[in-house]
Amino acid sequence: MHKGLRNSIADVPGVAVGHVTFDEKITEEESICTGVTAILPHRGNWFEQKTPAASFVLNGFGKTAGLVQVDELGVLESPIMLTNTFSVAAVLQGTMDYMLAENPAIGDSTSSLNIVVGECNDSYLNSMRRMAVQPLHAQQAIRKASADFTQGAVGAGKGMICYGVKGGIGSSSRVIAHAEGQFTAGALALTNFGRKEEIAIANWLPEHTPEQRPDGSVIIVVATDAPLDSRQLKRLAKRAAIGLGRTGTHVHNGSGDIIIAFSTAYTVPHEQPSPFTELRLLRDDHELMAGLFQGVIESTEEAVYQSLFHAETTAGRMGRIIEKGLFE
Repeated sequence: MHKGLRNSIADVPGVAVGHVTFDEKITEEESICTGVTAILPHRGNWFEQKTPAASFVLNGFGKTAGLVQVDELGVLESPIMLTNTFSVAAVLQGTMDYMLAENPAIGDSTSSLNIVVGECNDSYLNSMRRMAVQPLHAQQAIRKASADFTQGAVGAGKGMICYGVKGGIGSSSRVIAHAEGQFTAGALALTNFGRKEEIAIANWLPEHTPEQRPDGSVIIVVATDAPLDSRQLKRLAKRAAIGLGRTGTHVHNGSGDIIIAFSTAYTVPHEQPSPFTELRLLRDDHELMAGLFQGVIESTEEAVYQSLFHAETTAGRMGRIIEKGLFE
């Protein structure tokens, strides 16, 4: 097992990530320090060609959209969008506008649309009540998506804090090789959780960290090109929780710890003439599955650390400053 070429979720073929970032001081007391991140499962039409998917809620103190249908039907039919807590509605609206323009049949001659949006609370640094994120910013994040994306205090991660230091967006990947084939598992984490005394690598913290704040959250997106169905993807999502735990978090009462997993190995057409679907899936008892479990655990753990490593010291509202962790 080894890291992918980019060591990011974009090592899974077809996956791309885009950001829109805000960093603006409004007054002495108010700052916009937030953004939007879009994770595209493939470059085609997400509604017409759905990807198998599942979610796992480790702790449900979160305000996500779309996960009920994902778990009921086992497919993802939109990008996975990430933002701050008060901007879920705006990001959902913008993503819906984008996809309705691409799919005139939605809500007319065919079914409605399920959009997935995840969030973390960035109100320590960001004047979240101003709701600076607008629908058009979600569309911009989608259009900017690339396999070569920035990590750290960008996009939805701009105002996030992890283990008392600057958090944000982090990603990593693992390649699982076997005589029967080779697959990639990648993870992307939006990190906004944990207390300074919990982190497994204590020397990454500066000597002085801010006062205790309300429990945070983390959204983890897992992608793979292994041929798995929704049930198997939920098993992968659960392993991401182990990678998260390796970093030290206690998963507090007020933390929204939510994992979404999808596969790019095949797509599920929105409509097809046959009432039957034939799939070629990886066996649960094959050692490749064990390798995928390990790959997800390792890439999730590293994604959390990458979010800290790439982040920069950030100033926000009320004169607050969150320092970058120590990595020298």
